[in-house]
Amino acid sequence: MITTILSIIITLAAMILIAKPAGVYLAKAFDYNQTPLDKVFGPFEHLLFKVSGIKKMNQTWKQYALALVFTNGFMIFLVYLVFRLQGVLPLNPSGNPGMNPTLAFNTAISFMTNTNLQHYSGESGLSYLGQMIGILFMMFAAPGTAMAVAIAFVRGLSGAEIGNFFVDLFRSITRVLLPIAFIAGFIFIALGVPQTLEPSVTVNTVEGGTQEIARGPVGTFLSIKELGNNGGGFFGVNSAHPFENPNAISNFIQILLMFLLPSALPFTYGRMVGNPKQGRVLFVSMVLVFIVFLSTALFYETQGNPALNATGIQTDQGSMEGKEVRFGTGQSILYAMVTTATETGAVNTMHDTLTPIGGMLALTNMLLNTVFGGVGAGFINVLMYAMIAVFLSGLMVGRTPEFLGKKIEGREMKLIAITMLMHPLLILGASALALYTPLGVEVISNSGFHGISQVVYEYTSSAANNGSGFEGLGDATPFWNISTGIVMYVGRFFGLVTMLAVAGSLASKKVVPETIGTFRTDTSLFGVILIGTFFVVGALTFFPTLVLGPVAEYLTL
Repeated sequence: MITTILSIIITLAAMILIAKPAGVYLAKAFDYNQTPLDKVFGPFEHLLFKVSGIKKMNQTWKQYALALVFTNGFMIFLVYLVFRLQGVLPLNPSGNPGMNPTLAFNTAISFMTNTNLQHYSGESGLSYLGQMIGILFMMFAAPGTAMAVAIAFVRGLSGAEIGNFFVDLFRSITRVLLPIAFIAGFIFIALGVPQTLEPSVTVNTVEGGTQEIARGPVGTFLSIKELGNNGGGFFGVNSAHPFENPNAISNFIQILLMFLLPSALPFTYGRMVGNPKQGRVLFVSMVLVFIVFLSTALFYETQGNPALNATGIQTDQGSMEGKEVRFGTGQSILYAMVTTATETGAVNTMHDTLTPIGGMLALTNMLLNTVFGGVGAGFINVLMYAMIAVFLSGLMVGRTPEFLGKKIEGREMKLIAITMLMHPLLILGASALALYTPLGVEVISNSGFHGISQVVYEYTSSAANNGSGFEGLGDATPFWNISTGIVMYVGRFFGLVTMLAVAGSLASKKVVPETIGTFRTDTSLFGVILIGTFFVVGALTFFPTLVLGPVAEYLTL
């Protein structure tokens, strides 16, 4: 147990150490003023802009949002065609057929929304072309899109011009995602992750039979899968597969990559608004919530399953159901909490087999979508809750709320309220529909309280753009493909557009001089209020659902 705790402390310490330098780098990468990075990346970017016809000119928030929606919509359509036609396209040595219409619809939206919900098995559902041109392409484009919007949002809050979507998208890929993924890919390959275009290998087993062992360009796939908070696995069992996560070192690097960008963005924010304390408060608040969730989940997972404990079965290693022996309980639950907190969705253990409390906390990470959150989109949610905290504090003292010197008035709060309500509406509305209709109920593997958890987890993962699942749910059906596809699309783009509108509105306002009565948002007091807002406004919305699912399951074991 001591070794487990020590390994977790080392991992979290490494994340904390690299967060600030990474945040400073991101701020420089997206700075429209001349920086040393322009000497390195500028020539290549100018060539891309010239070929693409992109002009480096500022857009209004409406132009930025339209560019975002139409560009992503076109990419979804393009990749949908690749999935449908992969059976007749090249780089298909295993002869995988084209996807059916609803599955292609779901998969295209899933990867373009940074969700990576997989209703297919990676090694048998896609050709190499589908993996590289379809999946790998979107694994760069999707996080690049969200990062670009987050930077534009922060620019708006600081009073600067929103920027240009295409410039920000290119920079997010050329200056951030590609260089880091390139280096990480080589590290994974050195650790034993396969990287080949050769077909699967047929081997003779010790029992005298034969077995097909899948392989492919996994190394390059894996690095951006984690860095971009994508999470979709090359193999069906994701990072539980030894080819995708061979040892403790690869597991450690994957966790750091998942943490890297979400933990860096608060420091980027602090630097861009000219007050580093603002970013530190947000970072510390998220770290504290994460540590509480992780500690609680680790405690319950190491206690084992009460039902099995009652039979006298030895549980010294904790609840090992669904977990890989090479990682053990500690690294498995750490990975589960990181992947749901950062909205990555990669798994090295089967989340459906977590203890009720462990599964509930993984689910709560996604319900809140503020404990780091995914690249860009999650941090926008954090700032949204920060503005809600300021608004509630202003109401209590009878002052017009101010955030970064800008008054938050009716227009902004209406947009924020609509954005905040959309998340529970998508999750609870879709879950109610699935539990009501036979098309949804027929694939639930558990008729008890855990069945409710399976359904809620699936739609929460979709709405939060996470992609992990309680895989006891047989979700590869037209009903689930279409319903989760709609939830993923709305959950992704609705919030990005409305929060861009908030940024545009605040950018046009004059800065209000700070007075003795101004509520400062760079203090520990605000951090406490922000954490309280996470739970009062966010968690209480879903409390009845958690009681009906994981809490009831735990109490009845």
